[in-house]
Amino acid sequence: MKEKIAGINSIMEALRGGRKIHHIYIQEGRKGKRIDELTALAEKRGVHIQYTEKLKLDKFYQIGNHQGIVAQVDAYQCAEVEEALEQAALKGEEPFLLVLDGIEDPQNLGSIIRTAECAGVHGVILPRHHATEVTDAVVRASAGAVEHMKVIRETNLVNTLKQLKQKGFWIIGADMSGEKSYFSQVLPRPAVLVIGSEGKGVRRLVRETCDMVVSIPMKGQTSSLNASVAAALLIYELVRQKTEDLPENNPL
Repeated sequence: MKEKIAGINSIMEALRGGRKIHHIYIQEGRKGKRIDELTALAEKRGVHIQYTEKLKLDKFYQIGNHQGIVAQVDAYQCAEVEEALEQAALKGEEPFLLVLDGIEDPQNLGSIIRTAECAGVHGVILPRHHATEVTDAVVRASAGAVEHMKVIRETNLVNTLKQLKQKGFWIIGADMSGEKSYFSQVLPRPAVLVIGSEGKGVRRLVRETCDMVVSIPMKGQTSSLNASVAAALLIYELVRQKTEDLPENNPL
């Protein structure tokens, strides 16, 4: 199945990430250093490039602002949990997984994946239902980071989390119901961090499967943070603690 992606960052990262690209269309007169870099990489990979009028490009890509460049690509291929764990092992890194329980907004999903990729997360797990697909909007919101991330879709998150527990992972949920602030907790590793949707948070059965549930202190009148902001805070807290090599902590 083919789809379209647009924008220099998205297409550049698709080229770097190895996604199958069938054709790249560039608006006539579109120039610059980034375009030169992109066309050079596309030619190296043997991807056909065609320059075309803006009107034709507008008709070809009607989803939004294409920034003068559109690519026809194979649909994004999701991975398996084992692939993410294998990637961590090949890098000699402690595995770090992220579970997103019910993120339905493409902008939020893209932003979270961008943060996760920057922080060294090895895989992002989504439920098959009540979660957005990895669409062009997600690719663009992630600035192309999705091309370097193992995105996994699972039918039953609770079963997946239980299986990961058996592999030695600690399941850490982030939810307003958490009794303790993440400020005061040593977060155990290797970790699976669970982030819920805005408003609903982490679903009950998923929350009950977590080894510990922490909250983010809220001092203002607003009751919750954007999901992508909450994810960024917790992801980088785990990175900070790992970097500073804080002692292991058994939360049970």
